[in-house]
Amino acid sequence: MTAKQLLNKYLEFFESKGHTIVPSASLIPENDPTVLFTTAGMQPMVPYLLGEKHPGGNRIANVQKCLRTGDLEVVGDNTHHTFFQMLGNWSLGDYFREDAIKWSFEFLTSPEWLGLPLEMLGFTVYQGGNGLLQDDESFGYWESLGVAPERIAYWGEDNFWSAGATGPCGPSTEMFYWTGDGAAPAVYDPADERWVEIWNDVFMAYNKLADGTIVPLAQRNVDTGMGLERTAAVLTGKKSAYETDLFMPMIEKVVELSGKAYVDHIIPMRVIADHVRAAVFVMGDPNGVVPGNKDQGYVLRRLIRRAINAGRTLGIKNFLPTLAEIVIDIYQDPYTELVVNKEKVLSELEKEETKFGRTIEQGMKQFESVLAESNGTISGVAAFDLYQSFGFPVEMTVELAKAHGVMVDMEGFSAEQANHSEVSKQGAEEKFKGGLADHSEMSVKYHTATHLLHAALQKVLGPHAMQKGSNITPERLRFDFTHGDKMTDGEKQAVEDLVNAAITRDYQVAYQELPLEEAKKKGAVGLFDDNYGDLVKVYSIGDPDAVAVADPDSDTFSREFCGGPHVDHTGVLGHFRIVKEESCSAGVRRIKAILE
Repeated sequence: MTAKQLLNKYLEFFESKGHTIVPSASLIPENDPTVLFTTAGMQPMVPYLLGEKHPGGNRIANVQKCLRTGDLEVVGDNTHHTFFQMLGNWSLGDYFREDAIKWSFEFLTSPEWLGLPLEMLGFTVYQGGNGLLQDDESFGYWESLGVAPERIAYWGEDNFWSAGATGPCGPSTEMFYWTGDGAAPAVYDPADERWVEIWNDVFMAYNKLADGTIVPLAQRNVDTGMGLERTAAVLTGKKSAYETDLFMPMIEKVVELSGKAYVDHIIPMRVIADHVRAAVFVMGDPNGVVPGNKDQGYVLRRLIRRAINAGRTLGIKNFLPTLAEIVIDIYQDPYTELVVNKEKVLSELEKEETKFGRTIEQGMKQFESVLAESNGTISGVAAFDLYQSFGFPVEMTVELAKAHGVMVDMEGFSAEQANHSEVSKQGAEEKFKGGLADHSEMSVKYHTATHLLHAALQKVLGPHAMQKGSNITPERLRFDFTHGDKMTDGEKQAVEDLVNAAITRDYQVAYQELPLEEAKKKGAVGLFDDNYGDLVKVYSIGDPDAVAVADPDSDTFSREFCGGPHVDHTGVLGHFRIVKEESCSAGVRRIKAILE
């Protein structure tokens, strides 16, 4: 079974169980300052897990694009990837443990679906903690389906899932497949890493508060996640997804370009395939970014340069666009946005590869200085500085040093790298506090203000001034939009005046759930109208049935596709003031503004 067939079967199965199939949300979250990328399938679903009504109903399924970069150093082993696809199904206050477990079992073992042998599967359930009892109910459901009790293990914190320090959470039951040689052991041992997790059903009936208290949610939810990459490997009998149709076409091209055997260069070839795939999805996303020095752009640049470095160890250069075309060919169904943004992706990769080539040349000059001062050994600090500050691969440092009869203190390098990783991890944890957008009073006000700002920009600058992204905190809003020139003082003042006039008008803010085409006919704007299928949420600032015109004398000032949250009326926002307008990237401007 190919990965695409697995994806289609999963969605077909849950559609047959009454689920609405919705497209993947953006890889770059909208209105969420707490996280750079969508890191889990449930992340875009948080408002609905908390009780907000989903336009698709209370049974939802999709494949969600995700990206994690917390463990780059182990990417290339059998299980780690940066970009990955998470198959998920959600019950939003509908079915719970029994149906979730029954359907998981059916999809995994039924010959009509995946047909996995029961004797190759193991299961875990929550052993209790966080004020909750052990999950005997889930144990009983698995046993009633024919699972031998010795194949079900009570397990600890791995079986209590939450997005972070706060937010929706709950106990889970996990499903594992035996990947070792020969028959699976009669008794399932969760500590044996030859058992690979392929699915996780979370019974998300609780909410974790800032003080660590666990309280019941208003509704009981189910949140499940099946890693497409891992499951594809299992179904094809491979030790790793890198050997499946998700990656092998890229790896085969690297073999062809380098003239080297995959078996002799597994890690660098896998790193190239993984990082190029991730870069293509980040740039090809509807909210896609380009390489830069901050936030998502920085992460993207790091992935691209790691791929280039790995290529240099194989003796290949100027290969990124070639591999990117293969990625787009593999993944264009269902991710049509990759085709739409193909030229941008290929152009940016070519520019970044050329730019980094010059960086490597500068690194060579610095290496020569380090070599001259080495006294027979290049210190770990110096080697790490070459890597961190100049993008100089440590493998290249070792190779060049060896050619000059000089050693590299790799133990010291590893210590420096571990220290840097810990600092970066702490920073990431500060950035990602639960994967949940701040729904404080001020953040809600700022979010509503972005709608007024968007409408005002289009009125003053023209309809081309479309939103490219935003970042909301309780202190300010940041809004990116398409516009080629620096705004004049007069244009900025005109935008401010329009927004403040709309605030003074004290428009009501209301939403409707409409068919997508009807919403478009009513003039709703935004980049995110493809996230929820045929039925979408449309927020109007003013009369929901009047034509939206960014004029305080009109009955409706703004109408956008959006998921919330918003204030009830604009009069509570205060005074809007632009504090900065600057370039964000080619053809994109950025406004920072406050409410006083």
